[in-house]
Amino acid sequence: MNAAPCPVSAPSRPVPLLDLRPQYESIRAELDAAVRQVIESQQFILGPAVKSCETALAHYCQSAHAVGVSSGTDALLIALMAENIGSGDEVITTPYSFFATAGSIARVGARPVFVDIDPETFNLDPKHLAAAITPRTRAILPVHLYGQMAEMDPVLELARERDLVVIEDAAQAIGAEDHGRRAGSLGHYGCFSFFPTKNLGGFGDGGLVTTNDAERAERLATLRVHGSKVKYQHQLLGGNFRLDALQAAVIEVKLRHLDGWTAARQANAERYDRLFREAGLVKPDGQPNTRGLVLPATRQDRHVFNQYVVRTPDRDAVRERLQAAGIGTEVYYPIPLHLQECFRHLGGQAGQFPEAERAAHDSLALPIFPELADWQAERVVRALPGSPCKPELNHR
Repeated sequence: MNAAPCPVSAPSRPVPLLDLRPQYESIRAELDAAVRQVIESQQFILGPAVKSCETALAHYCQSAHAVGVSSGTDALLIALMAENIGSGDEVITTPYSFFATAGSIARVGARPVFVDIDPETFNLDPKHLAAAITPRTRAILPVHLYGQMAEMDPVLELARERDLVVIEDAAQAIGAEDHGRRAGSLGHYGCFSFFPTKNLGGFGDGGLVTTNDAERAERLATLRVHGSKVKYQHQLLGGNFRLDALQAAVIEVKLRHLDGWTAARQANAERYDRLFREAGLVKPDGQPNTRGLVLPATRQDRHVFNQYVVRTPDRDAVRERLQAAGIGTEVYYPIPLHLQECFRHLGGQAGQFPEAERAAHDSLALPIFPELADWQAERVVRALPGSPCKPELNHR
């Protein structure tokens, strides 16, 4: 583009990557009442608050059963434990995800086996799966990254053919849909996180495992209390993976508002798309201009936009410019998992998964929280290199 960039204004009106306070203020009375009820009951470990939350979440996720656990990481861990996956086993997953995806596989003693991603959705590319299966493969662990579900039908078909377990990492995708089917309801297990930055976040750590199998649900519930169904009698080697009752109360209140927040995130994504086109940062058809900016691609029925991630080969320079303007951004994720130091023994090499490596180099998350105001989104777009200083981009 030939247009001169807008001057970078001082961060007098900063735009954070995430601001949780407006959300809290809007439902403060409901949250305070729910927390007070748990405190007055003095039932902090499991109990009615957790059971009520699990029932509501199972219904929302279109699953028969939901088991509350201590974090999204522990959700992955306990699902693997429930299948007795361990030493000598392999689990196929993506190299482009939060560390817990592969870390949980390694923690049970199994070997993460990576396949490359789809460059448009950042999710595991199913066309690579068959070649990655060996006699030691026990499970496939697709990740629904940034709020959009992975392409699940090929995953499920291959898993049926090869008798493999499917564990959905849906930590960023509660409420996302693929052909009307909710994240976490298609595989043998769905794993969710209630970390405060998630679309449905608690007041600390928390997680959930969904399943449509009653026996698996019972096993999960046993594993989360040290493998015990009856106090001091341990049938399995489990752990302390319980969802805290206070967190359950908070999550159930927030769940009532989740669809409204999701609609706001989707509207914010549409507004970004429009503003980028109006500013000439992408072509009218959404294709990148000479600066190489690429907008998020939506392929599935319901993208819930836990993150709004653009791509640009000048990512680091763009991020520095936005930071100077007081605009929050984040890189999810700067180092693919196959290149992490702790996985060196797996033999991963630079160039092995080119799409994951390219995504790590050029992806940038912009503010997308539900309460993002028009002026904040416009300020983000105006601060990008190549954006013209058009008055119509102000206070629309």
